[in-house]
Amino acid sequence: MALKQPNSMDKFVYYTNRQIGDGEARCWVFREKCPKCGKAIMGKPRDKNGKAMIRAKEYVCPACGFSMDNKNYEETLTANVEYTCPSCRKKGKLTAPFKRKNIEGILTLRVQCQFCGANIDITKKMKEKKGKKSAPGIEDDE
Repeated sequence: MALKQPNSMDKFVYYTNRQIGDGEARCWVFREKCPKCGKAIMGKPRDKNGKAMIRAKEYVCPACGFSMDNKNYEETLTANVEYTCPSCRKKGKLTAPFKRKNIEGILTLRVQCQFCGANIDITKKMKEKKGKKSAPGIEDDE
């Protein structure tokens, strides 16, 4: 399967390159055209100076002004993933719906290895699973 390779960071909604156990995953999600008019690519709203509002809670079509909230828009997108499976160490490529699920308290894009069926969880960089972290200053030496 040939994935559409990224050539500019301007076209992404999401991009990450992660180490996952003994494997790794690179994931990118391209922005799509407006579902209403189909003329322009949806993007974050812009302020008076023309800069995109980074933490905006919606995506807006610059051609027709149609807007969608982040969650609904992102669930219509497709994630492209290149990975080395942490279980079987085989390399693969796949596309999957960009729907992040709450797994152990973290928003996670979960895909499965094409060869062994193992779960490959792509999370935000600094997130840790709940229950794995202890309080600062307290050690578990019992």
